[in-house]
Amino acid sequence: MTSVNPVPNVTLSDGNTIPQVGFGVWQVPDDESYTAVTSALSIGYRSIDTAAIYGNEVGTGRAIASSGVPRDELFVTTKLWNSASTPWTRDAVFFEFEASLDRLGLDYLDLYLIHWPRPVRDDYRTIWRAFTELKADGRVRSIGVSNFQPEQLRTIIDDTGVTPVLNQVELHPDFAQSELRAVHAELGIATEAWSPLGQGQGLLDDPVLARIAEKHQRATAQIVLRWHLQLGNIAIPKSVTPHRIRQNLDVFGFELDADDLAVIAALDAGNRLGGDPATFDWN
Repeated sequence: MTSVNPVPNVTLSDGNTIPQVGFGVWQVPDDESYTAVTSALSIGYRSIDTAAIYGNEVGTGRAIASSGVPRDELFVTTKLWNSASTPWTRDAVFFEFEASLDRLGLDYLDLYLIHWPRPVRDDYRTIWRAFTELKADGRVRSIGVSNFQPEQLRTIIDDTGVTPVLNQVELHPDFAQSELRAVHAELGIATEAWSPLGQGQGLLDDPVLARIAEKHQRATAQIVLRWHLQLGNIAIPKSVTPHRIRQNLDVFGFELDADDLAVIAALDAGNRLGGDPATFDWN
């Protein structure tokens, strides 16, 4: 496959850069992740986002290894699944980090995230302190969080003096998270959107978005991804269909105008599709 337009980078607060559009593999089985990631890398994606709980770090790592893309051209993210069954100590974090590296077949990570804050257990502070050690040791280039709310962000910054470079959160036109994005801007934290296309729960069938797509002669998914980019978000759309994988990266040859952005802003109904970080927990 031929590549599409090069993806611009976002500079993180620690000076490292991340492509503004990456490839996510949430809900992709391990035996399918090899094919999906191989396709994405051949098209031109250079940022790959996985997580321990996804169960596809092995297939993802195999695809990276066989891609022929130099390691220093890739940005690989995975996440610590801080399950309730583990007493989260520094050593437990280091063990899980090494396990993810082993499954991915990598010597270092570009970005390591705490997957959920789980504030009812109040162990995310211990985990974050261990993350700061991993970064200091050079095993991971950047450290961040996922699904954190302003209170948890301020807590770990106050605890350690180290600000997460990025917070990966549910974000799409039906759940635009404007207040959280404002806190990110205040603290110098990049916003990365998971489920940027709304998990296939009807967002892409919205007639308002369809009209904008027709206006620009683009697919509705491309309109939504372009909205993310013009807000300054980083997006990690997921697909296992080659033409959609390509389409999701081909979002740099046009721009939404002010009217488009205003119409899309009006779609925000505060409809969260995933877990609420304030209460989300598991056994």
